[in-house]
Amino acid sequence: MTNRAAPMPTQPGTRRLSAGLVEWMMGLPEGWVTENDGVSRAAQLRLLGNSVVPQQATHAMNLLLPECSSPRQRGT
Repeated sequence: MTNRAAPMPTQPGTRRLSAGLVEWMMGLPEGWVTENDGVSRAAQLRLLGNSVVPQQATHAMNLLLPECSSPRQRGT
């Protein structure tokens, strides 16, 4: 889906989750969250955890928009 290999699941030399892996799993462009100067790993994970997976949002909108744009038929 991302056309790139999965990054290491943990930070090198640790057992701590890599924010890069989370970013990749969400289908975000490389560096979308992880290449921002001054943002700690903990803050990156918080940002990723509180964000929306774009593919899921697109699917939800595709399901909901036809419902919102078509007039409802009322039974009489």
